Amino acid sequence: MTAKDLKGLGQTGEFTAKGGAGKQRESCIRIKAPKQSLRDPLDRDVLPSPGSLFEIRITLNPIRKLTRASLRHLCLLGFWGFVTLTGLTVCLEYLSRAADSRASVSGSTSGITSGEESERLAARPPLGWNSWDGYGTTVNESQVKANAQWFAKHLKPFGWQYIVVDMEWFVINPVAEGNSQSAQYSLDAFGRYTPPASRFPSATNGQGFKPLGDYIHSLGLKFGIHILRGIPKKAVEANLPIAGSSYRAADAADTSETCPWNPDNYGIGAERPGAQAYYDSIAQLYATWGVDFIKVDCISSRPYRGDEIRMLSTALRKTGRPMVLSLSPGPAPIEKAGEMSQYAQMWRISNDIWDLWHSSVEYPQGLADQFGNAALWAGVGRPGHWPDADMLPLGYLGPSPGWGKPRQSQLTHDEQRTLVTLWSIFPSPLMIGGDLTRADPWTVSLLTNPEVLEVDQRSTENRVAFTSGNVVIWTAKSRASDVLYVAVFNLGAEPATLRRGWEELGFNSAEYIVRDLWLHRNLGDARAMDATIAPHASVLYELRAVSQSRARR
Repeated sequence: MTAKDLKGLGQTGEFTAKGGAGKQRESCIRIKAPKQSLRDPLDRDVLPSPGSLFEIRITLNPIRKLTRASLRHLCLLGFWGFVTLTGLTVCLEYLSRAADSRASVSGSTSGITSGEESERLAARPPLGWNSWDGYGTTVNESQVKANAQWFAKHLKPFGWQYIVVDMEWFVINPVAEGNSQSAQYSLDAFGRYTPPASRFPSATNGQGFKPLGDYIHSLGLKFGIHILRGIPKKAVEANLPIAGSSYRAADAADTSETCPWNPDNYGIGAERPGAQAYYDSIAQLYATWGVDFIKVDCISSRPYRGDEIRMLSTALRKTGRPMVLSLSPGPAPIEKAGEMSQYAQMWRISNDIWDLWHSSVEYPQGLADQFGNAALWAGVGRPGHWPDADMLPLGYLGPSPGWGKPRQSQLTHDEQRTLVTLWSIFPSPLMIGGDLTRADPWTVSLLTNPEVLEVDQRSTENRVAFTSGNVVIWTAKSRASDVLYVAVFNLGAEPATLRRGWEELGFNSAEYIVRDLWLHRNLGDARAMDATIAPHASVLYELRAVSQSRARR
């Protein structure tokens, strides 16, 4: 197989495989797994069965060129799984890090999957865009589409998937920060919020978000919305019927309870006869719109509403459509981690994080404030269930951000890299905010580093290994190989120099080959961690045991 042969397979920038012997997809090849077991480079639990048929898509980043030399390099590292295709043997690697390679085989969140894994929601931390940091509650259809187009072109090739319309998309007269007492609402005859045509023209004639969802799906992306728990006060005042039931709005509402920071809804009491029926009705509506992701607010903290989490999760399952359930705001109570894992795929661990290093008030919080929260939740995340460190306040936060005036992120470049490093080593879902159409090259570089994304998407045993003064060290292991990761942070205002033996960090080998994942640079063999870190800066290293690496040669 030549480079020309591979080029003909497509240029979407994804690498996926699907278990089973279904119909062959465009740009896919159907191959038979070798009789011996394969070692999966993406996820320890999802291997094609020996001898089974499965599909694989090999695609290229359109801005790069695959050469014979780079094809050779694809065979040098990573996935030593060999497959036979028309009498030729091809060696595939998840990510070539050869210095002179121009190939990019980048992993999607589906990876290589068994039938069971392909049905698991949020098998890896979701990657997406959310409108809140750039548009507050004011975002409209043209702005969503513009960001989705940019996202599909620049981020989708690196595994990013979700486009999420955040808070109060149903308000006719929105203000950026939301929660207005003078808000006017768009509802249907069954007391369910609908997008107003003045902001979302395709929603006319009762179509709701389906046309917008279809458009986002046409880009190969997934569509999400934000909701507030409860039932609209306007629906209760009019006592509107609940779709698909004999109940009316008053049968679901707990009029003695509302969200303490938002006036839109009454709470829903689990003891109310129409409670589950109302949540069922909105879940069915969202399923018809093609929603893939629901962020529900005022439910996981201040107050924690366990009954409503359960009812919403039940309603979503009844639809038969896979929808990620993301709980907000934070900090969610860690003692409820088991309960949230049972019903949701994501939950916030903190109040809103904005582009500040530190905050002395409860809202908003800053980057440095998140280290304690992350440490508390370290090691809790697992496939399908992820503590969420909040959105990434990077790039241009405008034209109508949910907090503050329109601006470029106030975090320095070192602080921005520290933010992405912490979120990745934690690991957290990554939801970029801001106006993507105004993203500068620096911001793009933070979001499209495949080696850093690998840490976020496929690491395990994530923990705080060392803390001393202003220095914090996190470690993790790859789910895919024997690779180890080390992130070193300097939270102080002065440079920090440290030297720590590998055994002090819990590692077994005496010597490791060290690679800087942000700089894409091999640093050579080392018997200890030596680093000088600038104020508020960080480094992210990959470690390979010297003995193991040399044995492979």
